[in-house]
Amino acid sequence: MFSAALSGFLLGASLIIAIGAQNAFILRQGLLREHVFLLSLICALSDALLITAGVAGLGTLIAQSPTLISVVTLGGAAFLFWYASIAFRRALHPEVLKAANTGNGNFKVAIGTVLALTFLNPHVYLDTVVLLGGLSARFEGWNRAAYGAGAALASFIWFFGLGYGARLLQPIFAKPAAWRVLDVLIGLVMAGIGLSLLVRFLNN
Repeated sequence: MFSAALSGFLLGASLIIAIGAQNAFILRQGLLREHVFLLSLICALSDALLITAGVAGLGTLIAQSPTLISVVTLGGAAFLFWYASIAFRRALHPEVLKAANTGNGNFKVAIGTVLALTFLNPHVYLDTVVLLGGLSARFEGWNRAAYGAGAALASFIWFFGLGYGARLLQPIFAKPAAWRVLDVLIGLVMAGIGLSLLVRFLNN
């Protein structure tokens, strides 16, 4: 079981630890110290839910539904382009980008954004449900459960580490210029992922 759990943990970590939409958002919220615990928990629980579904066999079902994948792809691309435009607008007005430590950002907007970045991103389904779920077929019984648990644990460690570790960069982001650079990078990441989704849709 330990070997299966370790396999799931390492594969899960390799898929999660990348510059993506979720990670960019959690990084920014961690720097602002706004709703870090809850947002990190939502990301980790969402991954755990999708991993569980994949290990249970949902990955095969999704892979066989081109219509569902197309709908999620187009919806995800539209949302990512919208969020990228917001990041670029923030970069144009750095005076409003303050490293707040009071957690006074709009709670409902933050929750809605992280849920959209999670469930409107086809890469999340492909990584957690299809890929992780598909590879779980190598294991049986409790070993498969351990594999899924290991992958889910990687998500918890990563998102909470990213959210709370971001504050170590606080001195760097004491200047508006640093926030401008961060938001430009976030905008580029979001737009790049959105563009890749459109390219994938058009090539299918």
